[in-house]
Amino acid sequence: MNAESSTTRLNKRMADLGLCSRREADEWIARGWVKVDGQVAPMGLQVGPQARIEVDPKARGQQREQVTILLHKPVGYVSGQAEDGYEPAKVLVQPRTRWKGDLSPRRFAPSQLQSLVPAGRLDIDSTGLLVLTQDGRVARQLIAEDSSIEKEYLVRVGFGTVAENVQAAFPPGQLARLRHGLSLDGQPLKPARVDWQNPEQLRFVLTEGKKRQIRRMCEAVGLRVVGLKRVRIGRVTLGQLPLGQWRYLGPHERF
Repeated sequence: MNAESSTTRLNKRMADLGLCSRREADEWIARGWVKVDGQVAPMGLQVGPQARIEVDPKARGQQREQVTILLHKPVGYVSGQAEDGYEPAKVLVQPRTRWKGDLSPRRFAPSQLQSLVPAGRLDIDSTGLLVLTQDGRVARQLIAEDSSIEKEYLVRVGFGTVAENVQAAFPPGQLARLRHGLSLDGQPLKPARVDWQNPEQLRFVLTEGKKRQIRRMCEAVGLRVVGLKRVRIGRVTLGQLPLGQWRYLGPHERF
């Protein structure tokens, strides 16, 4: 391999190093906040693996101002852009809906709603923990293709006409298929942890997030999803956060 073919665009290298998102990198480069080997970097620069990348403290200051918000999304809100007359979950982020139990010292400011995007989906008919962030590093950590962060869900199910004690009626072999053996969109799914929490509720722990994945997995083995709630992403749990309210990700919390 020659030296040229081993180079990478600077914004991608910065994102791969976990310094920022590609979009942030472009903004920092445009502002002259990034140096490569001691020289202010131009847009579109290709860098080799040994390149020394320095970031101006102004960029770090800007990054510290970015917020990540944890929202207990109700049913009836979409995760991202408004669609089919349904509002995006972001409209719930207001001073009056901030959880009184939030221990973060941050003060709410309207600027925190700018570039605040969901880091992962939660279907309109699902509830639970939704992460909204201005920080590209958080978004990449949670939704990049190579992300292996666990997401935990509690899923109330029915089986045919059975609505009570579903566990007794559901074949163990089908439970094994939920754990490993299903495919969606022609692609085999990664192994999942799936166990009964109680006779009508399953606990799913996934490390991927295909569109409507759990509902489609259940459908494939004859289960009907009655209710779905996300309760954990990585090391961050929904905890006591009330439905329709939000809090800031704490300074010492990590996914």
